[in-house]
Amino acid sequence: MAGENELAGELTGEGHRYRARVYFADTDFTGVVYHARYLEFLERGRSDFLRLAGVHHTELEEGKHGGEKLAWIVRRMEIDFVQPARIDDVMTIETKVERLSGARIYMAQTIHRDDTLLIRARVEAAIISASGKPRRFPKQWAAAFLGEAG
Repeated sequence: MAGENELAGELTGEGHRYRARVYFADTDFTGVVYHARYLEFLERGRSDFLRLAGVHHTELEEGKHGGEKLAWIVRRMEIDFVQPARIDDVMTIETKVERLSGARIYMAQTIHRDDTLLIRARVEAAIISASGKPRRFPKQWAAAFLGEAG
């Protein structure tokens, strides 16, 4: 049985890489990936990047970082749809941290099929408290996000 981390892709020197296959449920009536499904592939890439970097959604919800329940939000996202993906394509979702501020992380994401760029996205995310107030990242996260943990 595959280990849990094997399902999460891999950390790379520049960020994270995750592979996913396109299934029938991901496509629209024309046989290409429905535009909204790309958001899910991008989310999986970000979530598994965070998981492998040591930031688990369940720990945030349980208040294990500073005793306060926290949650991720996507504040802004830009997406360029360059080429379509089709059923049975194997796509590679790459996530890279471009920069950090005290409470925000700015990520660049791409989806490729082999050497063909399909999607290019930029994402601004943050963590908030249960009451919706922004919170600063714990200091140890910066090194993990930037691939400096070790």
